[in-house]
Amino acid sequence: MGPHNSYQKFFHSYIVYPNTTFESQMEDEKLVLLVRQHPVTQLPWIITAIVLFIVPLFANIFVSELLSVRQILFANFFWYCLVFTYIFMNGLYWLFNVGLVTNKRALDVDYTNILFRDVSGTSIEDITDATAKTGGFLRALFRYGDVFVQTPGTLQNIEFLRIPLPDDAVAIINELMEEANA
Repeated sequence: MGPHNSYQKFFHSYIVYPNTTFESQMEDEKLVLLVRQHPVTQLPWIITAIVLFIVPLFANIFVSELLSVRQILFANFFWYCLVFTYIFMNGLYWLFNVGLVTNKRALDVDYTNILFRDVSGTSIEDITDATAKTGGFLRALFRYGDVFVQTPGTLQNIEFLRIPLPDDAVAIINELMEEANA
């Protein structure tokens, strides 16, 4: 791939030529594409967090006659600690579950929880096909979908799920494949 400028779209969920490095990056390896789930796919947990944030405001009205002020404050404090933990954990999962494409390989980094990480990767030379799949009204409206990177035989297949601009990501992977096989 020729010289390109770095740019990002969709709240840093699609970054071409990001100015960053990653843990297992080789010396001559350049990061070409960093993707994470489209921000609109995060709306379910964000809406849930907003509802959970509002619940005590209404619950306090009903329990004010049953509990003392101190008990209500303690219950609210405990509740909001749980809500902020929920927000923090979901934000971390969105931030750190990424797909990386370099000039040498494709990597899928998934955190199953805060302590466990699963990294799947394959070299660009081993990629046989890259496919973008979008379907449905919301995916078409917000331009997000899935990218499947196939490898031969028993080698690891890579999936980038619910990412923005899947067709553009496949075009970048195909261009890297052509350069690697040239």
